[in-house]
Amino acid sequence: MVLVLGGVVLDEASIDSRNLFHAAPHLKEAAAHVASLPPKVVSPIGLLYLHQREFAVTLPQDKNVSILGTDDCSTCIVVILRHTGSGATCMAHVDGADQESGITPLISRIQEVSLGYANGRIELHLVGGYMDPRGYSERLVISLLHAFHKEPVEIDLVFACIGEMNTTIRGGLAWPIIYGVGFNVKTGEIFHATFPDKGPDMALRSARQLTGSSHLMDMYDCTLGVMRVGPYHYQPLRGVNLWLEQTDDFIVSQLSTAPEVELPHFASKIRTALKYMRDHPFPAVTVFQDNRPRYFRRDESGAWVHMRY
Repeated sequence: MVLVLGGVVLDEASIDSRNLFHAAPHLKEAAAHVASLPPKVVSPIGLLYLHQREFAVTLPQDKNVSILGTDDCSTCIVVILRHTGSGATCMAHVDGADQESGITPLISRIQEVSLGYANGRIELHLVGGYMDPRGYSERLVISLLHAFHKEPVEIDLVFACIGEMNTTIRGGLAWPIIYGVGFNVKTGEIFHATFPDKGPDMALRSARQLTGSSHLMDMYDCTLGVMRVGPYHYQPLRGVNLWLEQTDDFIVSQLSTAPEVELPHFASKIRTALKYMRDHPFPAVTVFQDNRPRYFRRDESGAWVHMRY
């Protein structure tokens, strides 16, 4: 029982988002403040954007990354871990596919990059999800909290903008307030955000999600300042052209966990990924030759550029 709130170990049997806020009014106040602010538009300079089922860890002294960010969260949860001694920060975009076994690697990476810092605790921030009618978000929150409870280290829950605190009512429907979040790894600031430029290989990264690869993928080496994509593989998608012939409404209804509140670009993102899968049915041959990742580094302008490594 090692998930801690205000110095007190949480009762695992009563964990859910409503009980969480009832037990800790300060979490509710902090969430309300962040949710009340307009989203910041984050430029690509200094940004490491994370797609669904991806995570990254970095340190405050990283010259290449100052903001970790992700968006397109409706029923998904953004997990942010920060080590108070080293300042090491981890962000993960979790959708329920790998939350049980996927938490341990996040904590291990934080501990790995924090070696040499004798003092320090791990703080946990949770953002995203809402009171959706199917209950996806709440089940994911409960599963995540239980997963953190099972870890052998103490983890301090310091921020949670989830469930009712990330829900507004529009037209009689519950909607998420925050779809995207940024975290400043230099200052520890967490904020509502949008990301017009999401970085390299987004069609390829979206294809990975569509093909059922469930584990959280580590996207960044903070010691080298190198971003890596893959390698991962998928089978040729049967009926891809049939999918591409469907209407946007049909694609949203079949592939979104929250079709009523999905963002306008959802269908176009899916179409781009489907076209990529059609054009690259065997990524081991055309994308990840010799089973090697695709590497990216910052150029002089601050943009991610492909590199051979």
